[in-house]
Amino acid sequence: MVHAWCTHKTPHKGRRLSVLYNMATTLARSTKRGILLCVDILLVPPALLTAMVLQYDDSLTFDNMQQHWLALPLLMGLCGLLTVVLGLHRVQLKAFESHAIGLTALHAVLLGLATAVMDDLAGFGTSFATFINFALIYFFMSIGVRMLMLQVLLEIYRREQPQCRLLIYGAGQTGRQLAAALRTDQSTIPVAFVDDSEALQTTLVQGLTVYSPLTIEALVKARKIDRVVLAMPSMTKPRQAQLSRQLRELGLDVHTVPSFAQLTGQAPVTEEIRAASADKLLRRPALDHELSGGSDVYKGRVVLISGAGGSIGSELCRQIASCAPKRIVLFEISELALYKIDMELRSLARNRAIHIVPVLGSVTDENLVSRILRDHKVQVVLHAAAYKHVNLVEQNPVTGMANNVLGTHVLARAAAIAQVERFILISTDKAVRPTNIMGASKRLAEMLVHDLANRAKGGTIFSIVRFGNVMGSSGSVIPLFQEQIKLGGPVTVTHPDVTRYFMTISEAARLVLVAGSFDASGDVFVLDMGEPVRIYDLACQMISAVGYSLRNESNPDGDIEIKFIGLQPGEKIEEELLIGKGQTTTAHPKILQANEKHLSEIEVASALRSIRDAIERADETALRAVISRWVEGGAHFTRQTQDIPLS
Repeated sequence: MVHAWCTHKTPHKGRRLSVLYNMATTLARSTKRGILLCVDILLVPPALLTAMVLQYDDSLTFDNMQQHWLALPLLMGLCGLLTVVLGLHRVQLKAFESHAIGLTALHAVLLGLATAVMDDLAGFGTSFATFINFALIYFFMSIGVRMLMLQVLLEIYRREQPQCRLLIYGAGQTGRQLAAALRTDQSTIPVAFVDDSEALQTTLVQGLTVYSPLTIEALVKARKIDRVVLAMPSMTKPRQAQLSRQLRELGLDVHTVPSFAQLTGQAPVTEEIRAASADKLLRRPALDHELSGGSDVYKGRVVLISGAGGSIGSELCRQIASCAPKRIVLFEISELALYKIDMELRSLARNRAIHIVPVLGSVTDENLVSRILRDHKVQVVLHAAAYKHVNLVEQNPVTGMANNVLGTHVLARAAAIAQVERFILISTDKAVRPTNIMGASKRLAEMLVHDLANRAKGGTIFSIVRFGNVMGSSGSVIPLFQEQIKLGGPVTVTHPDVTRYFMTISEAARLVLVAGSFDASGDVFVLDMGEPVRIYDLACQMISAVGYSLRNESNPDGDIEIKFIGLQPGEKIEEELLIGKGQTTTAHPKILQANEKHLSEIEVASALRSIRDAIERADETALRAVISRWVEGGAHFTRQTQDIPLS
């Protein structure tokens, strides 16, 4: 197979090579076998002549030659018959190895014996040494001609096809066997070896020079190398990953090969990275089975899920589908995410009477939101749409606040007007005394929903569900650590003492559905998530879980290093789930109800007006001033704007 990345091509040397290439690639297999059969037959005369010249030297006469030449047609016919019987003409040139060489030797011996018998029957009295020489010469000629034909064909192929020039990292057994196997490949040319062993450097292995790894960059330029194959199966996975990353930075395509002992089953193939169990990472049993109930609220209902293609939103879709709703409206701004969750849910709902409605759009679009709620007669809204990546929202505060705050207000207000039965806002622990724009935007969203709940007067039930980091969600630290471990490290941790609360995606979705079934309106519900997890300990645990060791001062030969990179803008050492104290239990023992202070209706209206004005003017400073004034713990947001009056 010719790979697209193999671009080096030797210039043509006229049309003759092209003609030969076309012939070699278009000839029928039977024709190729016929050519090999003819080659074997035509080698008989020169082999016999050479044997006689060597035996008789100066005493060779025309009569001696004429006697043997009279029997030559019969001998050539016998040679062809032996070739067919032994199947030598069926052996492809590139597969001409030890077994085929053995058949060739047998062919030569039988041909030599047959010649001796024929000579004896004819009464020529030729020395038996002549037939021994004939068999040996024929044997070497047969092998030599085939090797020559193979090299000519490979040269033709290589000059007509793009070539991949290969550097083999590792001159041990695996590397040597790989180089030997590639010698007959038409599109790949082994160029050199690289090996860490100083004893092998500068030596020749399989006809190729072994170089030091320090010379790789120069080799790549000088020898026009396209690909590197890591043929060192004994090298640890982290080291292979680190080396692969360094080589890819040179623009090389990098691959690894297992040992031949692994391929033949004599040694176990190293397993891929195994994920640590959720229970071990959580430091507590998962609560999937304990968060039961609440499904009756969604049965037979029309449920709208905003942010349906996200990590939490898509899991909510799956669990809602199991509650037998009448219709699920998938509201998503990302076309790709919407397409994926739509296709998945249609597959799940194929044997169920559930209507799936995909809607592409933004929650900030008032007309679209109102029309969807009205046209589909939505009864339950699960609001998961939000920009939640702390660093991105910190760098794009206007867009983040517009989506997370104004989008929530648009959807929640439209839900109240449409007399939706339930509206559940999905929030985050970063909303508690926030130190970043994302957390502040979610806290303001909580305040807006609580205000609407106070003014609903027995209409829509508004709920707020707050939880910590979700394992496996986009932007979560766990997928980041897994990717860094896969690449050989280092694993980056912001601070040695950073802690976070964790839960699984399934737990988070179940918490939302159960808490959303409660009749209390305007309250914040949180999951009893146990003790927070130290991120450094989590990183160590994940490294250990995949069978690697931590590399540090006490273990310099370890596999993976943990590197501290410092707290990111707006990042806390510790996250909190509750703003105040005195939380109460609910109908579910694992769900708590927070007792928190909220803004008055006038204060919410003032804050919302200031946010809209700042967003319209794209005024980041004014946005930070709003946060500083209205969000508890947000005074630090005005450190750079202390001279600006608060609105």
